Amino acid sequence: MTIQAPKQLGKYLIGRELGRGASSIVYLANDPFAHRDVAVKVYAPDGDMDASKAKLYRKLFFNEAHMAGKLLHPNVLPIYDAGEESGLRYVVMMYLEGYKPLTEHVRQDKLLPVKKVVEIFFAMSKALDYAHRNGVVHRDIKPANVMIGPTGQIMIVDFGVAKHALGASTQITGIVGTPRYMSPEQVSGGDVNNQSDLFSMGVMIYEMLAGVPCFFGDSLPSLTHQIINIDPPPVPQLRADVPEALNKILQRCLKKQLKQRYKTGMDVAGDLINVSDSLASRAEEISEQERYNQLTKLSFFSEFSQPETWEIMRAGAWKTYRPGEVVVQEGELDDSFFVVVSGELTVHKGKTLLGSLKGGDCFGEMGYLKKTKRSATVKAKDNVSLLRVNATLMERASRDCQLRFYKVFAHTLIERLTRTNEQLHALHG
Repeated sequence: MTIQAPKQLGKYLIGRELGRGASSIVYLANDPFAHRDVAVKVYAPDGDMDASKAKLYRKLFFNEAHMAGKLLHPNVLPIYDAGEESGLRYVVMMYLEGYKPLTEHVRQDKLLPVKKVVEIFFAMSKALDYAHRNGVVHRDIKPANVMIGPTGQIMIVDFGVAKHALGASTQITGIVGTPRYMSPEQVSGGDVNNQSDLFSMGVMIYEMLAGVPCFFGDSLPSLTHQIINIDPPPVPQLRADVPEALNKILQRCLKKQLKQRYKTGMDVAGDLINVSDSLASRAEEISEQERYNQLTKLSFFSEFSQPETWEIMRAGAWKTYRPGEVVVQEGELDDSFFVVVSGELTVHKGKTLLGSLKGGDCFGEMGYLKKTKRSATVKAKDNVSLLRVNATLMERASRDCQLRFYKVFAHTLIERLTRTNEQLHALHG
């Protein structure tokens, strides 16, 4: 796409390019009257495109221009002005300095802490509720259209395909949006209302928590089939630190039937308050990044890639124990495998002390493999941090991660058996 933007459009002095999409280029500009920097989106001129595309781009422009001054909310990108000059149509918006789209935070190695995702969920719910009460349905909620600022501020952007209560003649008709984030009624060409935005928000938040697509398919028909017919796995099955209360809110956003889905964004926000309060009460909980940093220092994780380490961390549960607390009880059934992150533990058989475990050591291999009764009791000697990896959750990790895990796991088990044999040989030698 080629746009020869002049040095000035209306009163706005055009500067450097900030980014571009299929239909427009966004420039940094200055408003000399308001003494502020702004972002100016310049739409491609009609001259070098076919009639149908030209009509679409005109509708995109008028649809977004219609928003100027209409939505004034701290989490909705303000549109200040719109105009046409020298054959170029443009829309003037707030300049989001230092903001980035949330697209990278649906990757396994870039997922945000659960508490932060809940804050984003809450801000979006309130912003969408405000837009809906003002007669605007976004219709394209996805990570690329939600920006996060340097201090965590959230901003919903790009109302180009929004549906308005008024001004139908300038609006985009038919199936619009991004298929992967569409609601069942949207992807099937049905009527779209505010509850469709809530479904799309649910899909986006699901990906931000799980690091995998909520729905996927190798073709549009298979993707459409999933959206209409298939419920995604509960998020706690993919990420152990997601509380069940949050999962229930997400599942309700993702209901196929409108009557079962949340009716308003404020309903979602109201339920999220309790989840947020619960997460905030975990004041002692260290950040995910700090946990990841601790794990990478352990020999067990030396062969794993960054994304694989994040996957294992999220397939496990971070546990802390005070001196004297029992971690594993002799005789109990369990399928967990433990990696000692820090601190020291003691291992007992009955009243006999068998040995100790320190940071970097692992235990629980046989229970993990066969879910047999524990043959010994393990207690915390001092303050201990552990990663408890559950076999069922690990089965949902990526294939590459599972293969690497079982390779390292087998190596660890062989080392332990070798040491045990050497100790027995020494005792009987």
